Amino acid sequence: MVTVLGIRFRKAGKIYYFAPNDEEAKVGDNVIVETARGVEYGSVVIGPKEISDEEVIQPLKSVIRIATKEDDEIEKKNREKEKAAFDICLEKIRKHGLEMKLIDSEYTFDNNKVLFYFTADGRIDFRELVKDLAAVFKTRIELRQIGVRDETKILGGIGSCGRALCCSTYLSEFIPVSIKMAKEQNLSLNPTKISGVCGRLMCCLKNEEDVYEELNSNLPEIGDTVTTSDGFKGEVHSISVLKQTVRVIVTLENDEKEARDYKVSELKFKHRKKKEKVMIDDELRQLELLEKKEGKSKLDDE
Repeated sequence: MVTVLGIRFRKAGKIYYFAPNDEEAKVGDNVIVETARGVEYGSVVIGPKEISDEEVIQPLKSVIRIATKEDDEIEKKNREKEKAAFDICLEKIRKHGLEMKLIDSEYTFDNNKVLFYFTADGRIDFRELVKDLAAVFKTRIELRQIGVRDETKILGGIGSCGRALCCSTYLSEFIPVSIKMAKEQNLSLNPTKISGVCGRLMCCLKNEEDVYEELNSNLPEIGDTVTTSDGFKGEVHSISVLKQTVRVIVTLENDEKEARDYKVSELKFKHRKKKEKVMIDDELRQLELLEKKEGKSKLDDE
């Protein structure tokens, strides 16, 4: 086990681990640390706490010191310089006629490097631009091409829910989101309704995914045949995941069909988890037969 501090360098940015050293830093303190980019100014958001050695990328660097008033002043001046650097870079991009959109600029704490973040449809040859910028700033220049999700995280905005975007307020890292999550939650698959400001699937689809997966596992699928508590057999027409109710088209004794709503507890059917298990068992049996046929059954060896 190793004791670490969780430090963040940007609002809602990724959290990095550092050794506390002898500094008694606590959550909310600003600290000076050494990173791969050079000396940086960050905020403590976690710790100190103990984590396993496997969770840490060695060698673990230490906190240099808790930020002083002088450090705070340097950081404030750097933020002001970034605005000027952004305007200068924007002017140079126009001068070179490059098809790129400048998103943000950033100074390292020690002014050893200036970073510019941009988006573009393809690869950009910005070698001449870097030369021009280096001549102006007299320091190392780094241009980073980022994606639309990163762009939205940096710029921020308001989501369709009317609140500030998750990615720019609290999400440290982007989580994988798939169209399957929208299907599980019975949402419209219209891209305009399930996409965020960035044009990608909304991150918040992940928030309730585990709950919907659990609720859906108790429900039949649309088109399944079920047996009702009053003795009828029918086909599932629609389901309400949150209410845990099912609309079934039942066939009456006179062969007439009628739509009726039932609670899931009033129906008999093969659950999804059981279906998945049957499918997996079938696949394993087919694999075993294939291996035996080839005379090298891995299942028998094990």
